[in-house]
Amino acid sequence: MDLSRCRTDLPILLLYDVDPDWSPDTIESSLQLADKLYDGLISLGHPVEQVRVYNDALELLLKEYDPDKFIVFNWCEGLPGKPNSYYLVAQILENMGFVYTGADAQALAFSQDKRRVKKRLNDHHVPTPVWEIFDAAKANGWGLFPAIVKPAMEHCSYGITCDSLVWSTDELLQRVQYILDTFHQPALVEEFIDGREFHVTVIGNGRLRVLPPAEMDFSAFPQPEDRLCTYEAKFEPSSPAYNLIELKLPAPLSPEQLAVLEAESLAAYRVTECRDYARLDIRLRDDTFYVLDINHNADFSPDTSTALAAEFAGISYPQLGSLMVNLAAQRHPGFRKL
Repeated sequence: MDLSRCRTDLPILLLYDVDPDWSPDTIESSLQLADKLYDGLISLGHPVEQVRVYNDALELLLKEYDPDKFIVFNWCEGLPGKPNSYYLVAQILENMGFVYTGADAQALAFSQDKRRVKKRLNDHHVPTPVWEIFDAAKANGWGLFPAIVKPAMEHCSYGITCDSLVWSTDELLQRVQYILDTFHQPALVEEFIDGREFHVTVIGNGRLRVLPPAEMDFSAFPQPEDRLCTYEAKFEPSSPAYNLIELKLPAPLSPEQLAVLEAESLAAYRVTECRDYARLDIRLRDDTFYVLDINHNADFSPDTSTALAAEFAGISYPQLGSLMVNLAAQRHPGFRKL
């Protein structure tokens, strides 16, 4: 969508979650980020009301709002107290008749199951690392090492640490058992692609736009097990990985490499039911770009690769939020006609 055609008068419900069980610092950070997005949208002219989700009674919070009069900016990671419930937020919004930003409930439920995502990529010949789902700590003939072991039903790198990289069958089985015991879900085992990593944001529906790719530079870390975007690396400001992984924007790529990366990003976006926007995590090895993960409704706080890539492309942070709202508005029976 052309920014010059974006409406800045669309009324918005900014929906975001704050779990009372979070640490005080995490709660404060969440409130500040919500205020930043709120202020940005207000600065463009959007009427905005904030709706803070602090328990699982989302219907009660929304019952006073008329779905015909708002676009919901869905910035919820889930319902507080209910793990892996981000798709339930979308489901509730749909049941109540709200139009909202980002992926729909079906796509969010699909994205949570990495087995289904991987199979979809394989079926459409989008390169992704060799993988297998482990429901028990049995080798199953796996022989590709090093390998990385992840929970099969989590996102945001939850459950990924330096210990996730394994070098032998014994280490593999130990880590699989850890996943089974700790997360009570199957383990996803992948061949480890020890190469350059890129975060690629795609925006749109039908007509798509690829933002400038960002590279996560791991050159400060000589050991392979440190060259991972772990949960710590993304969310723990005190961790070495958070501070020493350098973001290069735009990623230094040849025109030929960029063309291949963009083509594969678009293919992955289309076949995995993305809507409005998504961020793809991709690694390059031996001239092949491997799609590691597709992040539907990816975080685009001001310091994320998505927001920074948009800014590099000439889209300010408030404009990025408004763009998401305008894309959603095209699905609204009232606003799409104006």
